Amino acid sequence: MAETLKMDIPTPLRQYAEGKARVEVSDSTVGDALASLTRQHPELRKHLFSDDGKLRAFVNIYVNDEDIRHLEKENTAIEIGDSVSIVPSIAGGRFESLGAACCCLACSSPVHLSRRRSG
Repeated sequence: MAETLKMDIPTPLRQYAEGKARVEVSDSTVGDALASLTRQHPELRKHLFSDDGKLRAFVNIYVNDEDIRHLEKENTAIEIGDSVSIVPSIAGGRFESLGAACCCLACSSPVHLSRRRSG
């Protein structure tokens, strides 16, 4: 890669990014950077995007501490030196059918998703 910027990967998602805390990308928009990220680490895709390709509602993306929902969303421009962070919302609870507590942080399990919708 020529000039790159780093995307911060939150701890619960690092297992899907070879344990990396940061991943380098060289793109000009958040959407393109997320596409590059998921090409490099395909396991991340299901945790960041829904089946229809939209960024999951509980996944927050920040550029220089600004939520992209208040900027240009996935069309937000980025450049070398910017800080891009993925910050999943935290949900908690106990799912009796699983017999254990689950943080559901960026979890895409159909069981967990259906429980969150009905709860």
